[in-house]
Amino acid sequence: MSRLKLHAERHAFERIGWLRAAVLGANDGIVSTASLILGVAAAEASRGAVLTAGIAALVGGAMSMAAGEYVSVSSQSDTEKADMEREKGELRDDPGGELEELTGIYTARGLEPALALQVATQLMAKDPLKAHLRDELGISDTQAARPVQAAFTSAATFAVGAALPLLIAALVPLSSLVLAVSASTLVFLALLGAAGARTGGARLGAAVFRVVFWGALAMGVTALIGKLTGAVV
Repeated sequence: MSRLKLHAERHAFERIGWLRAAVLGANDGIVSTASLILGVAAAEASRGAVLTAGIAALVGGAMSMAAGEYVSVSSQSDTEKADMEREKGELRDDPGGELEELTGIYTARGLEPALALQVATQLMAKDPLKAHLRDELGISDTQAARPVQAAFTSAATFAVGAALPLLIAALVPLSSLVLAVSASTLVFLALLGAAGARTGGARLGAAVFRVVFWGALAMGVTALIGKLTGAVV
């Protein structure tokens, strides 16, 4: 007689909330700060002006990311709470109709009607609200909106990402600043793309290409604008 071995499975989907905020924050920190540094440096500004612009980008960007993520995810959380209250009312006022609705969902997913009714009945007997939130509305503990977590993660990772090109700009000679910041930023972006892909279980090549391509484009456009502006001034 065979023995079943129970094992815990860990899926990347469980990390999607904080992973999205972390990758977004770090990517924005690296790209926006490096682009601003290159734009100012291309305009032939002094090192002091370049570093001042970089520091302002780090601080302002981190605060902006925190505020933006908090407001955005809070709106999602408010919507989830409203749906939850609406579902509570429907379960209280029409439990039979809600049982029929849940049965229909399971039937549409491939269960036989009798089995679908049995599953729906058992789930509603245990936790009807959770069953409807998960299977009717797609709201689960894994996907629940967490505004504070998203805000803190985005701000922290933005600051870390922004500090990388800023550190390069502070250490290298002013004459080679543009080349050094550009090259190092592409390396940082490639490493970020690889780390995000590995953590999320995605394809490595595609993830690295995305962040490097758009980062290079942003830096190129900003540097060009800085060069043209500097020439005009």
